[in-house]
Amino acid sequence: MAFREMSQKGLLPSVIFTLFMFTFFMPAQFSVINVNCSEPTQLALLKALTPLFNMTAIRPVVNSKTCTNVSIIFTIYGILGVDEKAQLLKTYIWLSYWWPNEFVTWDAGQCGSDRISLPREKFWVPDIVINEFMDENTAPSVPYVFLFNTGMVHDAHPVRIISSCNLDIYTFPFDIQNCTLTFNSYLHYASDIRLFLGNTVDYITERSKRVMTTLGEWELLTITAHTSNDTYGDYIDTLAFHIRLKRRATMYVVNLLIPSCFLITVDLFSFLLPPQSVDRSSFKMTLILGYTVFLLIMNDLLPVTGNAIPLINVFFSLCLALMVASLLETIVITNLLSGAADFGPVPNWIRVLLLQILGPLVCLRQKNKKSKHFEMKTQVGKNENIKAPTEVGSPVDEGKAVQELRSLGKDVQSIRLLVEKQLKQNDSEEEWIQSQINQRGIGRQGNDTDATLGTPFQNQVCSLQKVKSSKLLFLFISVLMCAPSSSMMLNCSEPDTPSLLEALRPVFNLSAIRPVVYLSTATNVTLDFTLFGILGVDEKAQVLTTFIWQTLKWKNEFLSWDSESCGTERITVPRKLLWVPDVVINEFMEKNTAPFVPYTYLFHDGWVIDGQPVRVVSSCRLDTYAFPFDIQNCTFSFNSYLHHRAEVEIELQGPADEIFHRSKDVITTMGEWELISINSRIFELISGSGHIYEELRFFIGVRRRATLYIVNLLIPTCFLITVDLFSFILPPKSVDRSLFKMTLILGYTVFLLSMNNMLPVSGNTIPLINVFLTLCLSLMVASLLETIIITNLICGSARYPAVPRWIRVIFLHILGRLVCLPPKSKDQEDTVISNPSAQEMKLSSTATQESETKRQESSLNGDKAVQELRSLNMDLQDIRHQLEKQLRGNQDTEDWIQVGFVIDRLLFILYILFISTSFVTIIILWGKSYSTLHDH
Repeated sequence: MAFREMSQKGLLPSVIFTLFMFTFFMPAQFSVINVNCSEPTQLALLKALTPLFNMTAIRPVVNSKTCTNVSIIFTIYGILGVDEKAQLLKTYIWLSYWWPNEFVTWDAGQCGSDRISLPREKFWVPDIVINEFMDENTAPSVPYVFLFNTGMVHDAHPVRIISSCNLDIYTFPFDIQNCTLTFNSYLHYASDIRLFLGNTVDYITERSKRVMTTLGEWELLTITAHTSNDTYGDYIDTLAFHIRLKRRATMYVVNLLIPSCFLITVDLFSFLLPPQSVDRSSFKMTLILGYTVFLLIMNDLLPVTGNAIPLINVFFSLCLALMVASLLETIVITNLLSGAADFGPVPNWIRVLLLQILGPLVCLRQKNKKSKHFEMKTQVGKNENIKAPTEVGSPVDEGKAVQELRSLGKDVQSIRLLVEKQLKQNDSEEEWIQSQINQRGIGRQGNDTDATLGTPFQNQVCSLQKVKSSKLLFLFISVLMCAPSSSMMLNCSEPDTPSLLEALRPVFNLSAIRPVVYLSTATNVTLDFTLFGILGVDEKAQVLTTFIWQTLKWKNEFLSWDSESCGTERITVPRKLLWVPDVVINEFMEKNTAPFVPYTYLFHDGWVIDGQPVRVVSSCRLDTYAFPFDIQNCTFSFNSYLHHRAEVEIELQGPADEIFHRSKDVITTMGEWELISINSRIFELISGSGHIYEELRFFIGVRRRATLYIVNLLIPTCFLITVDLFSFILPPKSVDRSLFKMTLILGYTVFLLSMNNMLPVSGNTIPLINVFLTLCLSLMVASLLETIIITNLICGSARYPAVPRWIRVIFLHILGRLVCLPPKSKDQEDTVISNPSAQEMKLSSTATQESETKRQESSLNGDKAVQELRSLNMDLQDIRHQLEKQLRGNQDTEDWIQVGFVIDRLLFILYILFISTSFVTIIILWGKSYSTLHDH
């Protein structure tokens, strides 16, 4: 609904007519216009109604104590959408009003019609507003109303409503919203205007469902209504409609929930991948990347609000947490499988807890050591049985073939021991792996359970009218001659409203000047307001958007009347007929698009009360350093734009605490921002000309609700940085850690892209959260670069020269001991296997050197079987020598690899310390900023 302000009329161009109005004015003696049509035509009817058009300034009742009953009915034609962050509902309605006009009736037969359509501006129209209306009506304007022969007026027009609504989206997308449209007269008390329902709410509901054209996301369920039950008095009558809407959830189920279930199912089945032969960590990291890309694509479908966290957001965060947890578990498993040979024996408490208790619980019993090594021991026994007879006999008695077979057996046994060490595991390694498999089985059961969870200020009609200075001076002198005292007592011919209107017309002709007799008298303007809604904050433009109810009160010395002779103590008249103070909000940066209220109250003692809603788009110095835990302090500075303090004085009607508590009680927007304080102070400003201007300044404190940002930004970031921390556990020899980290960085970049619209955009200061996110990304990149260096050292160190002495001292002896990786002793490096059988390998290490000698001897020996055995023995010795070289490597290669491990361990420790320090620092800074702003 929108009422367009009519243009002001200038003072009468003739001063003689002004004197005539002051000296010879006689009020008209009538109460009701008798419409007599000369003929039954529309022109005759219009001519007969002309006197009525001069009475649009007053409520159409003869007796001011008579209440005007306004009947309301509307039809919802469309539900245009919901803004969860701003807590706004957008609808399109057809609105109809009916009210009686006691000043006119006519005979339908005599005038040829029982109704006529005329411009709305020719009638008094009730100032009915919708309290929750937060913006301008942009629906097409309908300029006409119907006037019936009984005096009933029918006004109908479309309204595009942007109304505040406390939206609860906890159960999104299965949420049902209850929004309210409260109709009331903005200014008139209930003793002047009463509201009634024009038809039943069932009729309104059924008609709305029948004609509604928008069949999109929202479905209309029911409409209910209630009226105020108070008796007549100084209160405003209201008629509230409660509109119940249901969101259609099919699109969200198909596009959000089902794909999420698919992805979490894939993560569940990934536990079936054998970790010994498949790089499961890369698979899971790619799955997390795909999930973040999915959330990026579907980000526009998710609601954005700072009041409550939707359950679906919790579900998505839970899915991401499960994926991250399974990835971390996979990293630990991979580390055990690849490096368990270097671990010590399994502690007894782990053996009991994981192998003996949790193992049977997940149907993974501990393997029997005897059965596990039965074949190996049997084979060794056989070899010993074979050896036994040969050791008893004398070497002289042994044939050359038997000697070669014995040497061949020793080489084969050495190779078997090397292969067993490389491909199998020792007893302690098997126990570590078995314990982790038990944990994985428990995790799989838990994952299976969790996967089912599824305006510059609008110019008031108060600017001075343009008149010539000579006419204004003559007019002012005339007023002083006619007013022997400080105020002008009005005399009403009869105690009715039309008589009072005629008596007030001389006052209306003085609307161009400040309503004081002497210019030295200052006009005291009392100001009050109620903050009805906080619509949003634009950090980049540094603008705060709010909706307030503003009330101004001042004394008009040109009028007063006897309430008994005029029949009333107060009357409402259009604002354009009176002088209105030019009080503005200095921070106002846009047009006031709130619904227009045309009337003001005049009281018999000369007091004027002017109230109107204002949609304030004000500048505010926003500090987003502590985002999302920031508290903003914005200012509303009320002052007369032109008049200095000697002419207009501004004062507060009541204490600022009263304004704050009243605002907290009626505020309708429960979105991202919360009102925490309102304070006031009066300032005196000196202009360049030396005049003093008075300014009433309000300090409004609002706090951002941070829950949404914690769940959607901080927690996922902590998840991903934890994954990067745990990636240091992956063995760089057997897992491509660089590919894993690159996938993680890509996933984190996609996550930041999807959450970019939630971050504040400001050119003043850098929010702390932006620094935090950039820091996390920098750490990930640093760890990736370190991984590349480590991989190069491990895979290409065989081609490097010997480690320089300064590197050996710094990294191996100093930093190595600092990170608990001391350099290996040469004896340990020369020992391939700490097994008694390995001594035989060491004893036969000189076999390659003796190969040529044996070849010469074999040529002298004529036994072909012996020659073939010796040839086979030399080949096996070469294979064993190459295998030993491959497993052990040379000393220089081992030193470079050890340098790589020291660097990796050092960066891992620095990573932990840096992350811990960063988290603690950010929390302290946030808390300090919060306390400082709150105390301020």
